[in-house]
Amino acid sequence: MNKTLLFLFSFLISAGFAFAQSPVTGIIKTTNGTTIANATIKVRGTNQAVVADENGAFSINVKQETPFYLQVSAVGYKPQDFQILKVDNTPIELVLVENALLDEIVVTSRRRSEVLQDVPIPITVIGGRSAENAGAFNVNRLKELVPSVQLYASNARNTTLNIRGLGSTFGLTNDGIDPGVGFYVDGVYHARPAATSTDFLDIDQIEILRGPQGTLFGKNTTAGAFNITTSKPTLTPGAKIELSVGNYNFIQAKTSVSGALAKDLAAKISISGTQRDGTIWNTREERRYSGQNNLGLKSQLYYTPSEKLQVLLSGDVSIQHPAGYPLVIAGVTTTERSAYRQYARIISDLGYQQPKIDPFSREINTNTPWRHNQSIGGISLNVDYKIGNGTLTSTTAWRFWNWDPTNDRDFSEVAALTKSQGNSRHDQYSQEVRYAGNITEKLSGVVGVYFLGQNLKGLAQTEEVGKDQWRFVQTSNTGSQALYSTPGLLDGFGIKTNSVIKSLSAAVFAQVDWEVLKNLHVLPGLRYTYDKKDVDYDRVTYGGLQTTDATLLALKAAVYANQQFSTKVDNNNLSGNFTVSYRPSHNLNVYGTFSTAYKPVGVNVGGLPTTSTGAADLSVAVVKPEYVQHYELGAKTKPLKGAIVNISLFNTDIKDYQTNVQSPQLGVNRGYLSNAEKVRVKGLEIDGTYQLERFLTLNAALAYLDGKYVRFTNAPLPLEETGHTEVINGLATQVAFKDASGGRLPGISKWNISGGSELSTPGNLSTRAGRYFIAGDASYRSEYSSNPTPSSVLVVKGYALFNARLGFKSDKFSLFVWSRNIANKNYYEQLQAAAGNSGLYAGVLGDPRTYGGTIRYAF
Repeated sequence: MNKTLLFLFSFLISAGFAFAQSPVTGIIKTTNGTTIANATIKVRGTNQAVVADENGAFSINVKQETPFYLQVSAVGYKPQDFQILKVDNTPIELVLVENALLDEIVVTSRRRSEVLQDVPIPITVIGGRSAENAGAFNVNRLKELVPSVQLYASNARNTTLNIRGLGSTFGLTNDGIDPGVGFYVDGVYHARPAATSTDFLDIDQIEILRGPQGTLFGKNTTAGAFNITTSKPTLTPGAKIELSVGNYNFIQAKTSVSGALAKDLAAKISISGTQRDGTIWNTREERRYSGQNNLGLKSQLYYTPSEKLQVLLSGDVSIQHPAGYPLVIAGVTTTERSAYRQYARIISDLGYQQPKIDPFSREINTNTPWRHNQSIGGISLNVDYKIGNGTLTSTTAWRFWNWDPTNDRDFSEVAALTKSQGNSRHDQYSQEVRYAGNITEKLSGVVGVYFLGQNLKGLAQTEEVGKDQWRFVQTSNTGSQALYSTPGLLDGFGIKTNSVIKSLSAAVFAQVDWEVLKNLHVLPGLRYTYDKKDVDYDRVTYGGLQTTDATLLALKAAVYANQQFSTKVDNNNLSGNFTVSYRPSHNLNVYGTFSTAYKPVGVNVGGLPTTSTGAADLSVAVVKPEYVQHYELGAKTKPLKGAIVNISLFNTDIKDYQTNVQSPQLGVNRGYLSNAEKVRVKGLEIDGTYQLERFLTLNAALAYLDGKYVRFTNAPLPLEETGHTEVINGLATQVAFKDASGGRLPGISKWNISGGSELSTPGNLSTRAGRYFIAGDASYRSEYSSNPTPSSVLVVKGYALFNARLGFKSDKFSLFVWSRNIANKNYYEQLQAAAGNSGLYAGVLGDPRTYGGTIRYAF
């Protein structure tokens, strides 16, 4: 046995010396023949590596038999593997291709790989590394990079993701409607807006499509889509790590490991963790809120037995337990109610001091802890099989979302609306099958079917008031209203709601690209969609003073009442688009589009207004679908080498626009859905980029958006007009709604501007070759309405933000420092009226100045 081991040991040593006697020499060059200095050359699957000299020359002793692979990488060039079939004394030339220039970016938005400038759709593309460098580790940060994107969130559930001001209802979320902006990761549609709050994991590219999308893939969307792709596992072993630290005890760590499990089977696992102290101090609890505590995990198996077949199995989960996201008191306004019902008078009568109106002190004094825990994840199987000149794709997925919050909805120390808990559980199942490819030399297209089933449960969702609520609902201190002060009448009084929405969406879609004449393309597309929703809603009151007194029971019922209803609704739609694209040269693509789109019927599960008898008003239980007509003209140009200038003009009309209504009734304080008869958004978008070799990159974008209610005759009163009376049939009558026709849509700034630049120069950090760089970006948004009906007080003022970073990067190593909101600008992201509309309103604050450093290493 010992002799055998000695023999094997001697053999391995001699073999190692034998291999070492076979050095591979060569030179690394660019496609134009110039040499590349300091490139890294590594033998695939080993730790053997060398660095080329200043002239691109290298020599490496290879300790394995041919054939083998050399992995070559350099800053600014695409990493590439070269197969070596034999070793001789002749130096070899290995050619690297530069990273895609701005006019050579490849996108997959039309379900096939195409150069961005050739696609007649307004698309913004952000590389995964570029997003990370800019501090965009989730979707919320992308709005500073893409002017046409709006994202507003008071927490993960109450998230509004819009493109060009359209997509989702602004403000409080109602689970009964579908988003108008599609959110896809690796081809899988994410139905809940909370998905936008999760940290990016190993992102390869983010494509943001603007305008209606529905004839190319997945769920129909009326405003656009995010198409996010992650990096796939590789058979070549590799790993990367990243660590960021900053003020507010910010720390973020990411790692990804990839390699072969077997022949043709690669695996990858990626982990991300983010923590940060809160930026808002609760003086009562003596603790910080609005922090971060995120943990994400993504794993993948990638099977490639042949050039025709690719199978990707993915699983991911994200767990977030942040220290809540409270709103701060932003102000108090006078309403049109009587002096007895003004906020200042109510607070004084209850024996409290008036609240401190100093929102940017970042202090709150709420008496209910804030909690916004969620877990979100799923599993998907993607199969691509090449058939003829195209690819047949099947994407099967299941996803879940669990939401466990607690909110103090009076935003103060007052024991009024003390608890709001919208606990939710969501499951979705989706299946898509499509074929995309070239039919003939001049005809290509995509055809597919899509299915989405959802089961969304509201589990014991709680609204509860405290001992002070009586004064907020009391209209006077005479008659039966005086009995609201009965001790304990409303103390701990609330509702628990259980609801179930079962929805089904099925569709068939197709689009072709036909070059009818040289350089002239016609692109018709059609989509047929069927949607169905079944709803069960059951709300039960609890707590408060237990009594049989009919008058006291009536007073309680005016605050909260039992409510139960069931409804079923379905509808179908045929929509489509027609695009004409003229591409006379590689430097110009002019296109025009007309499209129709539709958002499915909605259902109300936030509590319904009541009729004069106290029963639920079932006439608003179902919300009509949205119907969209969209026109767009665009041009994509390359005016000079390294430069791109794109422009688009558009007009979008929506009939029966689904909007969120804040009812003055406390029992529906989380809002319910309604339809505005017609809205219109029109605008102009210009974006440009310029890349000078690898030394300078510039980008800028501008969006002008004009969004208005063309007709909205039954809009809710703005906060300051609450209590408004009008003479109707000779009598002064209090009204709750108004004609908001001509008013601007919420969340839309007329002017949205962003820009950035990066300047770099070659250099060495210790013995590592790379580039030193300095980069910055800026964004500006003009003022916008923060209320479904235009309000004089609920307007967010315009603001500008500036960010910068400075450091060193190489192909395997990066080190830089960064700062966001350098000027420490105080600004709101959102304003909203407190429940009950007594005059108080609160705001969601933007982050203050943050700064830190990041280090990355790949091996």
